[in-house]
Amino acid sequence: MSTARKKPPITSRPKQTEQVNKKALIWIGVAFGVIVVAMTLLLAFKV
Repeated sequence: MSTARKKPPITSRPKQTEQVNKKALIWIGVAFGVIVVAMTLLLAFKV
């Protein structure tokens, strides 16, 4: 007869923290910066 394994209590499990996708934030920032620079140049030279 084998005994069933006891599951560890839920409170002892490590909590999963939400990870922020840093690469995505960097790409969004770069894209926004490029758009701002492009609009500034278009307005400056009145193309």
